[in-house]
Amino acid sequence: MFPRSRLASRIAHRSGILELMEDLGSALASGSSDVVMMGGGNPARIPDVEAIWARILTGLTEDPVALGPLLGNYDPPAGNPGFRADLAQFLNRSCGWEIGPENIAVTPGGQTAFFYLLNLFGGRGAGEDQPTRKILLPLAPEYIGYADQGLEPDFFVACPGKIKKTRPHRFKYHIDFDQLRITPEIGAICLSRPTNPSGNVVTRGELERLASLASAHGIPLLLDNAYGLPFPGVVYTNAEPFWHPNVIQTLSLSKLGLPGTRTGFVVGPPDVIREIAALNAVVGLANNNLGQFIARSLLQSGELETLCRNFIRPFYQHRCLEALALIDRELDGLPYRVHEPEGAFFLWLWLEDCPLTSRELYLGLKERGVIVVPGNYFFYGMPGESPHQRQCLRLSYTQPPEVLAKGIGILGAWLRTLHAARPRRKRQRSAGSGESDSAD
Repeated sequence: MFPRSRLASRIAHRSGILELMEDLGSALASGSSDVVMMGGGNPARIPDVEAIWARILTGLTEDPVALGPLLGNYDPPAGNPGFRADLAQFLNRSCGWEIGPENIAVTPGGQTAFFYLLNLFGGRGAGEDQPTRKILLPLAPEYIGYADQGLEPDFFVACPGKIKKTRPHRFKYHIDFDQLRITPEIGAICLSRPTNPSGNVVTRGELERLASLASAHGIPLLLDNAYGLPFPGVVYTNAEPFWHPNVIQTLSLSKLGLPGTRTGFVVGPPDVIREIAALNAVVGLANNNLGQFIARSLLQSGELETLCRNFIRPFYQHRCLEALALIDRELDGLPYRVHEPEGAFFLWLWLEDCPLTSRELYLGLKERGVIVVPGNYFFYGMPGESPHQRQCLRLSYTQPPEVLAKGIGILGAWLRTLHAARPRRKRQRSAGSGESDSAD
C-alpha cells in the first residue's frame, strides 16, 4: 500500500453515502425483479416526463447549430452565460427574486455544490488567528450526503429536532430554537427543504428566523432545494420559494428526472459565485453541457413550471399516499410512526419499540431482498446518542406500487415475527429525544 493523505483518511473510506449509492447502483444495474429498491434517491420513471426528454434530445441531435457547442465546447467555469441569464430571468419572474447571471454558478450536481459550499465556510480558517469553523445543522436528522464532505474532523454541529406526535402513527420534527446555539466557531447554517430524510418542509417563518440569526452572526444560511422549490417542486404543503440576501441556495436537475446529467446550480452573492467557478475550474475545468441545454430548452419554452405542476408533483404525491396506505395496512397493530410526509421521495419510519436497531434492520432486510437506508447515518454532529437515532428507517416510494407492496409486505411480516419472538414489555420513552406528546 502506498502512503495516504489526510484527505484519503477523511473521504476514501466506508460511509453512509457510499453504501447508499452502491446499493442503489447495484440494484439498478442488476435489473433483477427479486430486489426491492426502497433505498436511494433515484427519481421515478414518469412516462410523460421522459417523453419531454426524448423530444428535447431529438431536437438537439438534429440541430447542427446546437450539437456542435453541446458536444464540442468547454463552457466558462461558472456555466453557459446564456443559460445563466435565462435561469436568472426565470427565478426573477416566477419567484420574485432580484438576481442576475452573476448570482448563478453551474456545478456537476447538487452534491458537488455542497462539497464546495461546506468547505468554503467550514474548516480551518484562512489566517493563523482565525478559528476552525463548523457547519450548524439546525434540524437533525439531516441529509446523509453531507456527513463525510467536511475536510476537517468534527465538521458538523447538529441540533436534534423537537419531536411532536401529531396524530395516530404520525409525528413531526420542529426546529428547537431554544436549543439552537450559534457560537463563534460556526461558519454557516445548513438545511435541506424538504428535509432529507424526513420530508419535513420548514415553514417560511422558521426560514426567516434562521436567516436573521445567520445575518446577525455574519454567516450564511445554506439552503438545499434538491427536492423543493421552485423546481422540481415535490412539496405537498403550502410553501413558496424563499429568498434572502444572506441565503445561498442550491437547485438541481436530478429530481426532475435527470440525475444522469449531473447538473446543479448555486444561487448566491457574486463573490461566492466567483469562488464556485474557481473550484469548478480547478476540479473539473468546466461543467457538463447536456443538462444546461435541456434546462434552457425548458426555460425558453416555458414548460418548466408546467412540468413540475402537472406531472412531477402529482405523480409523487399519489405514490406517497399509496406507500402510506401500505405501511398503515402492513404494520397495523405494531408500534410505528411515520413523519408527516410534506415532500421529497421518502417516508421516514420511526420504530420506537423494535427489538433491533436500524442498522440491524437494514442488514436483515437486505438479506430478504429489500433495500432501505438505516436512519443512524442521518444523525451526525449530535451532542450525544439517543435511542431515537437507532429507531428510524428511510423508505423511498419512487418504485411502482407492486414493488412497494412487496417490500413493505416483507418489512411488516418480519417486524411481526420480531415482536412475536420476545415477551411484551412496557415501552420505554426515548430519553433525550426531545419528544413531546400531542394528539395520539
